[in-house]
Amino acid sequence: MPTPPVSIIVPTYKEALNIPILARRLFDALAKAGLTGELIFVDDNSRDGTEEAVAELARELPVRLITRTDERGLSSAVVRGFHEAKHDVLLCMDADLSHPPKSVPDVIAPIAEGRADFCIGSRYVAGGRTKEDWGFFRWLNSKVATLLARPLTSTSDPMAGFFCIRRETLQRAEQAGLNPIGYKIALEIMIKARCEQVVEVPIEFSDRLHGKSKLTLRQQLEYLRHLWRLYRFRWPIAAPMLIAGMPLALVATAYWFVRRVYE
Repeated sequence: MPTPPVSIIVPTYKEALNIPILARRLFDALAKAGLTGELIFVDDNSRDGTEEAVAELARELPVRLITRTDERGLSSAVVRGFHEAKHDVLLCMDADLSHPPKSVPDVIAPIAEGRADFCIGSRYVAGGRTKEDWGFFRWLNSKVATLLARPLTSTSDPMAGFFCIRRETLQRAEQAGLNPIGYKIALEIMIKARCEQVVEVPIEFSDRLHGKSKLTLRQQLEYLRHLWRLYRFRWPIAAPMLIAGMPLALVATAYWFVRRVYE
């Protein structure tokens, strides 16, 4: 049975320098794996040369651009791209090359083969890793965010923006009230669609190639609000008790990390 084509969605804001590199590496990886598909950039009106970069690529590759002028935000950009995609296998990844294009076929495979309803390209499963210069505090931030999501999912990397689903999974999430606010759209879809067959495949997570990180304190606070909404969705009655227990869990986690550093 032939592998179905895939629609790859990449949300962008001021990523013009990364776009040609990403696109060429991505289609090289697809070709080597015998896969076909399209690449959709959803840009929040960067005005940094993104339109010109995509237009140049479109002369030889199945690439297109959606430019949004009346809306902002990573999660809503991903959902917009999913809605305009031609194919039923949908993959999301970042534009900054922190997600390796060579791993795209591996992330697609469990979905295309019907072995999962959600697949994550993970830094934290066996075989996955981050660059050695990632930094302790950046690693700590990621680990704490993962711990806070632990009541919702046992996956090792629910914060990942590198994931693959089928259109029917997105539709299940939308029927449950998908709320694409913040930047953790993968976690939102996974919980709202009540995904039970979640597979994680190892990747090497890298630092961005060009440009600046979009992660801010405001987005981190938004993540906490996002978790609260998901807790209420999953456990309408028990959610307040889970939130009340968070400070204790954070203290215990901080103690464990400090011991790990100094032992």
